[in-house]
Amino acid sequence: MLDFGYDVSDYRGIDPIFGTMADFDALLAELHSKNIKLLLDLVVNHTSSFHPWFVEARSSRDSAKRDWYIWHEGEKKNIPPNNWQSVFGGPAWTWDDTTEAWYLHSFLPDQPDLNWRNPEVKEAVFADIEFWLKKGVDGFRLDVVNLYFKDSQLRDNPLRLWGWRYPRPYEFQRHVHDMSQPEMHPLLKDLRVLLDKYGATSVGEVLVDFTGDPELAASYLGKNDELHMAFDFTLLYQKWDATAIARTLRAWYQACGGNWPTLVLNNHDQDRSYTRLAKGKESDARAKVMAALLLTSRGTPYLYYGDEIGMKNGKIARHELRDPVGIRFWPLTVSRDPARTPMLWNSMPGAGFTTGKPWLPLNDDYAGRNLETQQQDSDSIWHWHRQLLALRNEHAALRLGDWHEIYGGNNVLAYRRTYKGETIEVFLNFSNRASVMPPRTGEILLSSHARTTLTNELAPYEAIMISLLAPN
Repeated sequence: MLDFGYDVSDYRGIDPIFGTMADFDALLAELHSKNIKLLLDLVVNHTSSFHPWFVEARSSRDSAKRDWYIWHEGEKKNIPPNNWQSVFGGPAWTWDDTTEAWYLHSFLPDQPDLNWRNPEVKEAVFADIEFWLKKGVDGFRLDVVNLYFKDSQLRDNPLRLWGWRYPRPYEFQRHVHDMSQPEMHPLLKDLRVLLDKYGATSVGEVLVDFTGDPELAASYLGKNDELHMAFDFTLLYQKWDATAIARTLRAWYQACGGNWPTLVLNNHDQDRSYTRLAKGKESDARAKVMAALLLTSRGTPYLYYGDEIGMKNGKIARHELRDPVGIRFWPLTVSRDPARTPMLWNSMPGAGFTTGKPWLPLNDDYAGRNLETQQQDSDSIWHWHRQLLALRNEHAALRLGDWHEIYGGNNVLAYRRTYKGETIEVFLNFSNRASVMPPRTGEILLSSHARTTLTNELAPYEAIMISLLAPN
C-alpha cells in the first residue's frame, strides 16, 4: 500500500485490509446474479519490492529470478546507468547494496519493474491472470500498458525543454526509450488469445504526457487482436470549448478506425471534471452537458465514482496528503489526492462512507452534495445520469451506432448516431446563452431542460436528444 494497491506483493491474494478471498467470491457471485461484470486492475509493469519474486531476485546475483527484473550490474554506486527518471521523482534507478547493482523502477523504488523480455515472467504473470479468469472475473484494466518493455540497450532519453506541465525532472524528457516499445504488440496478441478463451475483456491505460495521444492509444488495439479497448485521455485535457472537444472526438474515432473506442472524462490521476470545468452557479449545468457527451457519443463510457453526483476535488491540507507525488513535489505539482476523496453517500458524519476517520478528508460540501440528497431532487445530476443511461439502454443507436458530426463550433457540438434505420441527433450547448438549432422534424427523447416541444432554439447549457422521424 505504498502506492495504494499499485505495488502488488501477491497476485493471487486479497489484502486483509480489504477482506478475504471468501468476501471476493461472494462479491463476484452477487454481481453476476445481477448481470454486472467485474474487471480487476492488473498491475504487471512492476511488483512490490516485497513480492517474493523480487525478494529472491535481490538475494544474489546468481538468483534464479535475478533476470525477472531489470538490473544493471558493475557500475559505480553514485552513477545511474542512464538518465531515465521515475514518474514519482528522482532517477528511475536505485542502488541495491546487497548485490551491488542498480534496479529499474518507473515509479517508487518500492515498485521494481519486471523484465518482460524474460519468457519466465510472461509465463508466471499469465498463470496469475488465468487464476482470476478461472474464478470468473470478466476482464482487466491494464495499468500503464505501454511501459512493460524498455529499450534493450538502455539508451538515454532525449531532453524536452518545452511542452511540460509540471516542473519535475520526468517532464523534461521525451520518453522514447523507457516506454512504448514495439515488443508490446506481440505480447498483447498473446494476452488477447488468453482473454478470448474465457470470454473476458481488457482495457489499457496508455501513459502519455498532458495532451493525450490518440494514435498511440489506438495502436494497442491492433487489428482487433490486441487490447479490446484502450484509454485515450485527450478529453481530460480539453477546456470548456465545443470546437476543441469536437476536434478531439474526430481524432480519436479516426485513430480507432474499425476498433472500438472508449470515452473518459475523469480518472483517479486527474482533477475531477467538475472542478476543471466548473464555473460558479453554472457548474451543475455544465456537468449535465458533459454527462450527455459521455453517454451519447460512440464508445464505451467510463464513469469515475462521484461523477454521477457532480463531486468536485477535495480540499486537502499538506499534512493530510497521501499521494507520494503530491508529497514529494508539494506545492509545485498537483496531488492526485483531491480526486480520490471518499464517496459521498449521505449527509451523516462520515458521509455514509465510514463511521471512523476516512483515509482522506470528506469534501467540504458533503452535507448538501451527496447521493441521498440528489435522489430526492428530480432535477439533480444523479437523476440526469439515470435518464441518460436509461435512454442509452433503450436505443441501440446510442450504444452501437455510427457517429457523424453535424457541427462543432460556435459553442454548440452536434452529432448524429445511426444504427439499423434509427437516427438520433444530439445537440450540446456549451454556452450560457441560447443558441440556434437547424430546423428538425422529430421527437424529443430527452432534454436537460425537460422540454417536450421541439423548436429551433437551444436553451443555455441545454443537452437534447432527438429521434428523427424523416430524413433531413
